[in-house]
Amino acid sequence: MMFWVVRKEAFPELFGGAGIGYRNLLSEGIIGRESWMKVLFAGKPIGYTYTRIDMNDSVTPGCTISSRAALTMNVLGAVQRISANAAATLDSAFQLNTFSCQFSTGNAKTQVRGLRRTDELFELTVDTDGSSSRSMQVKVPKDAVLYRGKGCRKCRGTGYHGRTGLYELLTTTDAVREPIRRLFTEAVGAATADPLVIAAGFYEVLKPALLAAYRHYLEVTDPLADWPSKKLVEDFVADEERHLREIAPHLAGVDAREWKLHLTQALDDLGGWLGQETRLPLAAGYVWQQDLTPYTHPATCNRAPYPVCSSVFGLDPREDPIVRPWLTDPQTDARVIRLMVYVWLMMEMDAIDYLATVFYDTPAAPFDLHHDLARHLWDESRHSQFGFRQLPKLGVDLKTVEHSLDLYHILVQMPPHERYAMMTMEFEANSFPTKATVMDRVRELNDFEADTLLAFDRNDEQNHVRYGHRWLPEMMAMFGEERPTEEFVAATREKFNRLAGLYGGRTPHSLPREQRLTGDKLRRIAGI
Repeated sequence: MMFWVVRKEAFPELFGGAGIGYRNLLSEGIIGRESWMKVLFAGKPIGYTYTRIDMNDSVTPGCTISSRAALTMNVLGAVQRISANAAATLDSAFQLNTFSCQFSTGNAKTQVRGLRRTDELFELTVDTDGSSSRSMQVKVPKDAVLYRGKGCRKCRGTGYHGRTGLYELLTTTDAVREPIRRLFTEAVGAATADPLVIAAGFYEVLKPALLAAYRHYLEVTDPLADWPSKKLVEDFVADEERHLREIAPHLAGVDAREWKLHLTQALDDLGGWLGQETRLPLAAGYVWQQDLTPYTHPATCNRAPYPVCSSVFGLDPREDPIVRPWLTDPQTDARVIRLMVYVWLMMEMDAIDYLATVFYDTPAAPFDLHHDLARHLWDESRHSQFGFRQLPKLGVDLKTVEHSLDLYHILVQMPPHERYAMMTMEFEANSFPTKATVMDRVRELNDFEADTLLAFDRNDEQNHVRYGHRWLPEMMAMFGEERPTEEFVAATREKFNRLAGLYGGRTPHSLPREQRLTGDKLRRIAGI
């Protein structure tokens, strides 16, 4: 991003006043000794400036002026941290004695130092990236005409009339940058049939590079001004380090050398996630696998090594683990209801699968929409963990619990705004009455942990419905849907039911009735 500022000094009468030199300006006391300013672009903060003036009235009269600016901007498609530091010393006559300035980005640093040798002659030294240095002599006027603005109420008397800022700006958007999207699409594409090879690409190429980007951020940011974001990134670093430790045993022995080299070359072409590394352009013969086989969402979900089925919900306790009438029947033992609801929670893994497709299919969505989608995904993952953790404690062998795939198989046939409508405005919005009854029954067991987990689940899903009310109209607009929201949701519900007849019920039971978990077996596990 480049900023060109043109000063219009032809009409000094438009200014609040004029004075010859720094002495006039500083002695009038119209400049604050210390000031902070936030820098905004399109209404969003992108950095700050800090200026300080230290007056020295003791041994060597004069003053020191220092200034710092820090910006985080999208420059040519890459997020860059840009900083500028400047300092100048004035003597007792308020004449410039020395000055220095340093400008740095993620990839380059330039420093300029100036020292007065005679009245108008300065010795100038320019260093670039610490590798090259030049010295020269330049003339700098003894003084300059400085204008101060008369301002207005809005700028608190600090602004100017007659100065025009001309900017050449790259418009920033919330859209996912195409080079980043292309790399992720390559990483999840159909280049290999082995899911462990694909996982190795993510965990041994992309995520270590993300960890390096986080560490780079911690190195180049200011410990005071950037303290809040640095604390967040420190947590991200800890998470990434833990992820790499946890995945390592599962990837041991996986031969993914060619695939990892393929992704490494694509990542090197970006210069790392932040562009902080030396960029290595792709070789002329590099072939993007997605160009050979365009990405499509998987036809089904990978649940290995766990068994699968079409749905865990049903009416026959001899066939299905969640017997729908039992959930609200007052005659059902509360221990059985607790077991069924844990199976239900564990099955929320399918929500992660089909909600993730909405992420991919909305690259131009506002950042806040993706932020709420990310929270939604994390919530569903956490709910699934509730079931995964609690069922074994109650005597259930997880290898007997089949995972239902119907919802994914049906929803992936629908466009993303319809998937999101079904998730938030149908499945979750209509689950509250049943779950309220379930929570009341589970309280009979005085199981504090179960009560807490179910309370988290209900609170999260209330938020998800709020997300739906907030974002569904915007997502509809993205895809040209102009019907009123209620009419659209009703039509989407009917479409889902039609598609269920075509794509539902296609996944046979992995396990025979004798081996898989059923309602009757849950009763026995509960001691009934």
